[in-house]
Amino acid sequence: MSKTPVRERLGSLLLIAPLLAFLAIFFLWPLWTMVKASVIDDTVSRVLPRTAAAIVSWDGQAPPPAQVQQALVEDLRQADDQQALGETVRRLNSAVSGFRTLLTRTTNAVRDGKDTAVDLASLDRRWGEPRFWLAIKDAVPPYTDRNLLAAVDLKRDASGTIVSEEPGASANRLIMFRTFLVAAIVTLTCAAIGLPYAMLAAAMTGWKRTVLMLAVLVPLWTSLLVRTTAWFVLLQNEGLINGALQAIGLIDSPLPLIFNRFGVVIAMTHVLLPFMVLPIYSVLLSVPRNLMQAAASMGAGPLRAFWRVLLPLSLPGLLSGSLLVFMVAIGYYITPALVGGANDQMISSVIAFYATGTANWGLAGALGLILLLVTMILYFIYGRLSKSPQLLGA
Repeated sequence: MSKTPVRERLGSLLLIAPLLAFLAIFFLWPLWTMVKASVIDDTVSRVLPRTAAAIVSWDGQAPPPAQVQQALVEDLRQADDQQALGETVRRLNSAVSGFRTLLTRTTNAVRDGKDTAVDLASLDRRWGEPRFWLAIKDAVPPYTDRNLLAAVDLKRDASGTIVSEEPGASANRLIMFRTFLVAAIVTLTCAAIGLPYAMLAAAMTGWKRTVLMLAVLVPLWTSLLVRTTAWFVLLQNEGLINGALQAIGLIDSPLPLIFNRFGVVIAMTHVLLPFMVLPIYSVLLSVPRNLMQAAASMGAGPLRAFWRVLLPLSLPGLLSGSLLVFMVAIGYYITPALVGGANDQMISSVIAFYATGTANWGLAGALGLILLLVTMILYFIYGRLSKSPQLLGA
């Protein structure tokens, strides 16, 4: 092999190296961190290594033997990392209520006793209950499906069977359903507005088409926070919309346009409408202009010509735009947080709460992983549709 092709390949590799490094640092590494947090939980085994090794052989039927209890005492005496110990306490307390006070009291007692033996059952009678030891044993394996199950309101009982959470214990499934419902409503609203708008823009020429397209593109170039804040000003009780309706006498009191589902749908539709208009518009530009005239010359009325000719030809753009809007909508956070109410928050708000509010990175990663899988499936469908419009009969 000559040296020239090798040098060309090395040169090409060096040119794309910054891009590869950017993708690895800001895309692949965060995704891997999220996946790792959702399925790996080695907090307990790192803080209680002796207990983790000794409790494996315990049958779980009665309080564990003395060597297991002594291993726990030694681990608590040697636990110097207070942050890791706090994470262990939080992890075990989420499995069995009361673990926080139990471990705190036990840790203080074993450290005060220094090298003396400690009878855990006499220190706190809860150590005589197998359920607390079972919680430790269940938390020892580094790989777990606990977070993935909790993300869809499921858990494993004492026998290891997957069961539903108690009513009121979690609402992740309800919030996911709400997320997909809001995204579907926004997608349908964007389709209802975007399809006729794209048809009108494609039918125009010259400066009229330019003005119509600028009306779509200028909001797309504006900050998402600015657009959401603008709708917050417009929709509030003393906002411009309610003020105008009251001024012309259509209403006597302000309409509830904000902090509800209506406000979320309106604001998200305005933000995501360009993602619907542009795919439809690009498809309609390739449709010959004389098709509608040809249909009219054969006796078809405007509605029949639209239904039988123009709509089927625009379906590739319509479906691609719908998938694109839906994919973006299910991950929205700022707009529902500012314009919506307590019952309008979507799954991204829950992920942010678990990540920053409770530091439950495992559950936040599991919810993010589910959202990522849904988005990847929709993106795959979008890619197939955008490359193969003949699949839609066009």
